[in-house]
Amino acid sequence: MPPKPAIALNTVKTPESEKITINMGFVDLGHIDLLVAEGFYSNRTDFIRTAIRTHLASHADVLRQAATRKMLVLGLQNFSVADLEAARDAGEKLQIRVLGLAVIDPNVSPALASAAIDSLTVLGALHASPAVKAALAGRIR
Repeated sequence: MPPKPAIALNTVKTPESEKITINMGFVDLGHIDLLVAEGFYSNRTDFIRTAIRTHLASHADVLRQAATRKMLVLGLQNFSVADLEAARDAGEKLQIRVLGLAVIDPNVSPALASAAIDSLTVLGALHASPAVKAALAGRIR
């Protein structure tokens, strides 16, 4: 029986969250630990996520209006080689505005990114190769 051919799949998985670090006062941290110990939250992370979501919900109208005013795309926006080549070949430069996650595929060259992207505003996270980030450094706002 002949061996099965190898199939190359794109296994790059987009993460669903970004890790952040915060510094807290000991008393605030103790209060969180007490709420966890009393069973209100499963752990510190659960408390912090819930608090952030509650606070963001209290500002939902302002956030929606600001995102609309700034013409931000909400969620995940991915830019492939084909996307950037199409913009470059059409003589256009992209003005990217994302609230969430912007991903520039790892196989995008710094030269292509420079040729196709005029400006890049990301409120959230930008995933791109270090070389592409360096090439766009003056255009990232």
